[in-house]
Amino acid sequence: MKKLILTIVLFSAFSCSEDILDKNPVSSFSAQGFYQTTSDAQAGVYGVYEAAQSAFRTNFAYWGEGRADAVNTNHSGDPLVLQQNTLSKTINSASWNNLYTTISRANYAIKYIPEVTSSEFGLKLIGQSRALRALCYFYAVRVWGDVPLITEPYESVEQDIFIARTDQELVLDQIVEDLIFASENCEDYYGGERDRILMTQGSANALLTQVYMWRKQYANAIESAEKVMDNSSYSLVAISDWSSIFTSGYSNESIFEVGYNATQTNSLRVLYALGSDSDYFPSEDFRNSFEDDDLRKDLIYDTTVEEPRKIWKFFGQGFNDESADPSENNIVLVRLADIILLKAEAHSNLGETEEALTLLNVIRTRAGLPNLDEATAITMYGDVASAILHERSIELSFEGHRWFDLVRNGKAIEVMNPINGLSEDANLVWPIYEDALNRNPSLEQNSFYQ
Repeated sequence: MKKLILTIVLFSAFSCSEDILDKNPVSSFSAQGFYQTTSDAQAGVYGVYEAAQSAFRTNFAYWGEGRADAVNTNHSGDPLVLQQNTLSKTINSASWNNLYTTISRANYAIKYIPEVTSSEFGLKLIGQSRALRALCYFYAVRVWGDVPLITEPYESVEQDIFIARTDQELVLDQIVEDLIFASENCEDYYGGERDRILMTQGSANALLTQVYMWRKQYANAIESAEKVMDNSSYSLVAISDWSSIFTSGYSNESIFEVGYNATQTNSLRVLYALGSDSDYFPSEDFRNSFEDDDLRKDLIYDTTVEEPRKIWKFFGQGFNDESADPSENNIVLVRLADIILLKAEAHSNLGETEEALTLLNVIRTRAGLPNLDEATAITMYGDVASAILHERSIELSFEGHRWFDLVRNGKAIEVMNPINGLSEDANLVWPIYEDALNRNPSLEQNSFYQ
């Protein structure tokens, strides 16, 4: 189905009067005067989604792939700095501004929607806002560690605007609280494409799975993953349709996508698809990590040249558009294969090897690979956990997961030290951006960068 303009998709997700279509998304405003009707509430929530578009348009790749082993680059700026592990407080990806803009808009919606409506409809809007706030804080914690936890909008000069950093475990507690609320109050189904670009109960449970895995709460992760896997909205696509997950979007495998269109665009082309001039191309280590006969290889990058420079996963096999124009493809942040492999990882960490291998082999079978038993997994990868981590590196390649996977599994230093000298745990987080430090005297730079 032709991709709908995101504004219309979001607004049409609800039963409402037509005057909502005349409202602009909320950006910088005094919410005390804005939230008057349910239409205002819808526009406010749309503003949260719009801010998320800016937050993830480029940084989903910088944060999730740029410091890991699957990519290489010929570019200066953030791509080279991240690859060489020479991060500083002046690099663009060290800025959390767009995440906190999204959080701020969510805080306004969460506070004022109850004053507009106490209906179930209002709870669904609040659920979406809390899920988006949780998503942003989850990225913030994984990128910077301790970050300022702000859950109220700024509305008065009496409020303290210089907020110090909060212990990341307390931030994670808030993330879990928000996602549990969203999993209970968001819509289960909107119908059609809206199920992929609006926060649903399923996407909240999927994000909970990621958070629980980050916290090593494996039993909780298994429980939330099962809720996702039991949800009839989601199913793995056939390998023949695998590319469509990214090229067309809105697949049955997709759980949450950040929606874009011809007006609200992202940087996928610049990041991956400009042939010899993209930010990133597949590293030699990544290319050599495929097992024989893996059906995904030709779908991920250009295998027709000796030194491939083009990742065409997001645009289709044979993609040959050298334009640097922005992309209107959606960015798939969460999909079912991710949740299946996280559940496999959780079982492996609990010593439940049979359950872990069963789930791992579901993904391998789709890729045309033979099933692994424990002995073969040990022979090929050292242990079952490493086999699962490897499978994630191929299946979820360039989708913004690899760096976080390495950190979560305690493998970042082991993998990256031979590549760029990464050697200290304190170096796993990003520096805090110079502008944030200048504006807020209560902030203290991460220790490695002091």
